[in-house]
Amino acid sequence: MSILLHAAFGLLRQLELLIMLEQLGSSLFDTALLMVVKDRCSNVTDPGMSREESQQKAFTDFYMTYNLIIRFVPILPALLLARLSDRGWRKTPVVVSLCGYLLSRVLLLLVVLFQLPLEVMFGAAVLFGLSGGFGAFWAGVMTLVSLGSTAKDRSKVMMRVELLYGAAGLVGSLVSGHLFQLGSGTVLVSVGTIMNLLSLLHSIFLLQVSGFQTLQRKSWVDLPGSLCVAEQRTDVKCECPSQLKPPPKINKVNVVLLFVAAFLYDFAVGGAVGILGAFVLKEPLSWTATQVGYGNAAGCGIFLTSFLGVIVFRRCASDVTLILIGMVSFASGIYFMAFVTTTSMFYLARSLNLFALIPLPTIRSLLSQQVPASLYGTALTGLQLILKFAGLAYIPAFTKIYQRTLDWFPGFVFILASIVTVLGMIPISLIKEMWGFLGNRQTNAKKLRSSL
Repeated sequence: MSILLHAAFGLLRQLELLIMLEQLGSSLFDTALLMVVKDRCSNVTDPGMSREESQQKAFTDFYMTYNLIIRFVPILPALLLARLSDRGWRKTPVVVSLCGYLLSRVLLLLVVLFQLPLEVMFGAAVLFGLSGGFGAFWAGVMTLVSLGSTAKDRSKVMMRVELLYGAAGLVGSLVSGHLFQLGSGTVLVSVGTIMNLLSLLHSIFLLQVSGFQTLQRKSWVDLPGSLCVAEQRTDVKCECPSQLKPPPKINKVNVVLLFVAAFLYDFAVGGAVGILGAFVLKEPLSWTATQVGYGNAAGCGIFLTSFLGVIVFRRCASDVTLILIGMVSFASGIYFMAFVTTTSMFYLARSLNLFALIPLPTIRSLLSQQVPASLYGTALTGLQLILKFAGLAYIPAFTKIYQRTLDWFPGFVFILASIVTVLGMIPISLIKEMWGFLGNRQTNAKKLRSSL
């Protein structure tokens, strides 16, 4: 019995439980905020515009400002948290960012309960950003995953984390629409807030990070008699310099190409998905809260299909090929989304995005293989900041393009996203060509040494 209790307690301390609790709360919050904003914008009318166009403009303007805040404000806090992480405080980015998650959820609850102005959520976005936001949280999670896995299995492990994240989002999205109908959003926001509170408590009191401790930067001093001194220590026995392997070099070219590819792909995905919320609420779809929840669940289901895609394709394809497969999947699905006029067509377009979530986790995996372990936190946070800069670009760009094309072709932004995705395949293809060239050189060098 004691063995079972010990095993159960060990499972409770795992990172996976934290991820699922956080995503359950976030998926409920996303649906709640979407429907609250829709209700507040339902009576907006602008001169010279139809009622639906006025509502769409007010809706997209709110989300443009809100999303710009949650992407711009966290830049400096996320960098500071990354530095603390690389100095040994591995839990700090996760714990601090979850505090911001909880505060923003509490403010939405107050907006619903006391009918506060919708602009209060801009303040919630600021608090969320000052805590590091999603960038600090996800970089902290991926740092722990990277340190706890081998280079060979890292892409699979990262996709497994994405799978759990998506599964939790799937469950949360399926029930979110029904919970919203119980009390005009009060029950939905309350349950989401409780989930985020539990995730914060788990990160503080239960999350186990002892297996993720890494060697910090050290300054070695040679002393007579083969002795050595480490000026900075972290629970690691001192070794002489002759016994230490030189740190791996940073492959700067590959890092830059990965950053460019991630920027372009996130620009396309974020811009298109950001407009989807407004797109499904307008005619001819005109979705209800329940349908919004189901649509979000379909998006979360892509986590599962992407994970299965990694498991199947990685047996016969490299990580670079996996990224290209995912990009083709998104480009085709989002192109078809431009011509969607019914709910069934929407789900058909989403079904083409089966592997759309493969690229970014795989890019993180490849990035972690280009830098030494002591720089995982900084490198992965740097990637998250690149994605935030992409958000600062695509949020106003896609919003304004959508508003300008709303009366003649609302799906134009999805065609634009498909084109940008194709452009993002270029730097990934260059990496594939470079790795093939380097692989041939290494093979030839081995043959030459063996012949000698």
